[in-house]
Amino acid sequence: MSKRNSAAAKTAARERLRIEREREAKRAKVRRQIIVACSAVGVLALAGGIGYAVVQANKPSYWDAAKDAKVVAPANTSGSKGTTVVIGKSTAKKTLKVYEDPRCPVCAQFEQTVGPTLKKDLDAGKYKFQYIGATFIDNKDNGEGSKNALSALGAALNVSSEAFLEYKTALYSAKWHPDETTDKFKDDAYLIKVANTVTALKDNTKFQDAVKKGTYDAWAMAMSKTFDDNKEGVNGTPGFVMDGKQLNGGNPLLTVADFEKVVGEALKG
Repeated sequence: MSKRNSAAAKTAARERLRIEREREAKRAKVRRQIIVACSAVGVLALAGGIGYAVVQANKPSYWDAAKDAKVVAPANTSGSKGTTVVIGKSTAKKTLKVYEDPRCPVCAQFEQTVGPTLKKDLDAGKYKFQYIGATFIDNKDNGEGSKNALSALGAALNVSSEAFLEYKTALYSAKWHPDETTDKFKDDAYLIKVANTVTALKDNTKFQDAVKKGTYDAWAMAMSKTFDDNKEGVNGTPGFVMDGKQLNGGNPLLTVADFEKVVGEALKG
């Protein structure tokens, strides 16, 4: 081989090597651009995801939105937004206001012990009964059961006052009332299951549809605000008021004897 041919071969080899290096450099550049582009997309996606999560977290909850929704008042109610629920004989001269939260364990104790006496007094025309529903237990644990059960009580009230009273008794019964820490009342199916123990509500599709659709959700929130804004100083449940005054110093009446004594004195006053 001549020196000339040898030099030409080396030059050609160096040229091929240069071309290959340039190609590899271009491929590496493209790879870097792809990686940067994907990283940018990932960052944007992450930022978008975080932004979406923040927006969702700051959106009002369903029940918060229900506070401003149009109220559908149940039948057998009166007053602003149907939040006045009075049951009893028209001949009764006085009205006993009872403040209750559906999830309240002390309310359940009252209903199980004294509830039959209250119902007997209503039937006898001793006084009327005004119901004020509260939902503050939900606020303690971000629950929904008090609000959902109050809405279901509205659906029962829409059927009849008697259905409302019987359903309320069933919800507070030892069999169906859950522990305060267990939010069973948030489940529509559970509320309907309890309602099926009440004759007027058993397999009542109108009642069930109202529970499932949340027909009285806005009403429940309006009723809850009635409790929150009460002028009689009631800040817990069960609470009892007659003639604008809290009975028993705001303490719950958990025995028949105490109830009859305190209410009897208020009726005389």
